[in-house]
Amino acid sequence: MARADVILPAEPASELPVVRSIGIADLRDALRKGLDDFRAMPTHVVFLCLIYPIVGLALGRTAFGADVVPLLYPLASGFALIGPFAAIGLYELSRRREQGLDTSWKHAFDIVHSPSIWAIVGLGLLLLAIFAVWLAVANAIFQANFGYDQPATPAEFARGLFTTPQGHNVIIVGNAVGFLFAVLAFALSVVSFPLLLDRHVGVSVAIITSARTILRNPGAMILWGMFVAGLLVVGSLPFFLGLVVVMPVLGHSTWHLYRKLVEPEAGPRPEYNPKPKGRRAGADFPVALFMPTTPPDTQ
Repeated sequence: MARADVILPAEPASELPVVRSIGIADLRDALRKGLDDFRAMPTHVVFLCLIYPIVGLALGRTAFGADVVPLLYPLASGFALIGPFAAIGLYELSRRREQGLDTSWKHAFDIVHSPSIWAIVGLGLLLLAIFAVWLAVANAIFQANFGYDQPATPAEFARGLFTTPQGHNVIIVGNAVGFLFAVLAFALSVVSFPLLLDRHVGVSVAIITSARTILRNPGAMILWGMFVAGLLVVGSLPFFLGLVVVMPVLGHSTWHLYRKLVEPEAGPRPEYNPKPKGRRAGADFPVALFMPTTPPDTQ
C-alpha cells in the first residue's frame, strides 16, 4: 500500500494559535536546521531559487534600459518585502522533510492543494502592493531632491548621490522610509506564510499571529530581522546571484523559526490521497492535454 500524503486541515481554525517565547538560542537552532535542510535538498532549492536572481537581473536590466537608474537600489532592497512570499515553496519542502515525506522539487508546488491557497495568494498580493508603493515613494524622494532629470549613467548617479547635499538627503530619507516599509512587511509576514501553509486560517489570523510573535519576542525578532536584512544585502552581491544560497537558507530557517514561535495543533490531520493518473498513448497527444484521464480498470 502506497504511503498516503498529509494535507492541511479541511476546516478553518476557530482560535488564534498559541505564541511562544523564544531566545537567541532558538534563532541559532532555526538557522542550523535551515542549513541542514539546504544541505539535504540542494538541487531542489537551487532549482526554485534560480528564479529569484533571474528576476532581479531582469529588473536591473529594465531599470537601465528605461533610464531609471535611481530605482536600482529600491528594487534590490525591496526584495526583502516580497521574500517571504517568494520562499513559499521552500516552506513546503521543509514541512515535508519534517514529516518524513518525499521532498522532490515537484512537491514545492503542492501548496495549490492547501485550503488556505487563496489566503496565501491574497497576502502575497498585499506584499507585492507594498513593494510597488515603496518603489513609487522612493522615486518621489529622488525627484523631490533632483527633479525629473534622470542621470545619464550609473557613475553620474553615484556622484550626485554621494557628493551633493541633495544626494545625502536622498540617502538619509530614503533609507529611513525604506526601513518603515521593511518593518511593516516584517510584521505582516514573519510567520504568516508558514502558518497559512500549516493550517487552514485566514489572512487576518496569520497577520495577527505574526504581530503577536513580535510583541511577545521583541528582542529576538529585531535580531532576526536584522540578520535577514544583512543576508539579503550580502546575497544581492554581485548582481543578486548570492540569493541562490541566501534565499533557500532563509526560507528553510523561517519554517523552523515558525515551529519555535507557534504552538502546534493538538488534533490529527486528515490524509490526502491524490487521484492517480492513468497512462496515455502517444497518439492521444495533444488531445490528452485537455481531456481528463480515467485510471484503467484494475479488476
